[in-house]
Amino acid sequence: MTVNRRRFIQGSAGLSAISAMSLGRAVESSATCVEMSLSAPQIEKPLFIATWPFGKASCEAALQVTQQGGSMVDAIEQGIWVTEADVKNASVGIGGIPNAAGDVELDACIMTGPDHNAGSVGAIQDVLHPISVARMVMEKTPHVMLVGDGAQRFAFDNGVSPTDLLTAEQRKRWQAWQAAESVKKPQIDEDHHDTIAMLGIDTKGDLYGGCSTSGWGYKIPGRIGDSPIIGSGLYVDNQVGAAGATGLGENVMRHCGSFLVVEMMRNGATPTEACEQAVRRIAELDPKNLGNLDINFIALSKQGGFGAAGTSQGFRYSVASPKESRIVSAKAMTEKAIGPEGGNRK
Repeated sequence: MTVNRRRFIQGSAGLSAISAMSLGRAVESSATCVEMSLSAPQIEKPLFIATWPFGKASCEAALQVTQQGGSMVDAIEQGIWVTEADVKNASVGIGGIPNAAGDVELDACIMTGPDHNAGSVGAIQDVLHPISVARMVMEKTPHVMLVGDGAQRFAFDNGVSPTDLLTAEQRKRWQAWQAAESVKKPQIDEDHHDTIAMLGIDTKGDLYGGCSTSGWGYKIPGRIGDSPIIGSGLYVDNQVGAAGATGLGENVMRHCGSFLVVEMMRNGATPTEACEQAVRRIAELDPKNLGNLDINFIALSKQGGFGAAGTSQGFRYSVASPKESRIVSAKAMTEKAIGPEGGNRK
């Protein structure tokens, strides 16, 4: 697979028709938690879920790819393109917050359930769609991950055109940050966006996933978060389910967060229960960060059930299927609920 301008324009043209597509009634759920544990025949497939409300457009785009005959890998890749190309999103793709040196460094990965294959890139610069380079790594090399200058050279050698990712607005903010000489903790909420993690299941029950981010704003150059790490920011097990993470990557990486969620599902938990149990397990192992974990998970089961939970109040995620497209409120876990006094650990 190569990425070129013609292919991107074709994909973008198809995505521009999203507003006209018939996905059924778009609904935003006001419920605190929605757990889909219906039997497989009752769930419309293919189905896609993604972190945050901005993931709704990506899920719809992914669904459209499949409806036009594209593969699930195409769907994950091109769905994530939408968020990567959104200059208003400060934590994914072009327009992302730069590192401390003023350079936008991107992380991404992709994983396929049927063959348990994966590819990822870390700290890559000047590439509009790191998810596509991650796919190239998966399909064109014997490796799983390329980083930094090596990842960039690999992308350019495979037909990717360089793109200036630092927008004028982000340059202005970076200069103000430099002047203040401050080190800021990343804010993890809807307004400040964050990683897009996307999971999908096809009509045969096969699972796929992808993840993309610009990471921690004003990070030390070369920092790589959880998003491109298989088992941390994303994990797909075609026998069980898939999971993705969003939030403060360091707190996910230390515990192989997405892998942990999938293993909870393997042990019988529903998707939402698995996300909750993973958060509690991480809190148990990392009590010093209990009030500042900033971790959220989405999960999708082999049967097509889905759910989410995390520590960020107001964390919401997006779902799209042939029946409908909607935004769902995740299970919000307070410090009291997950701490020792919560008495609710499993």
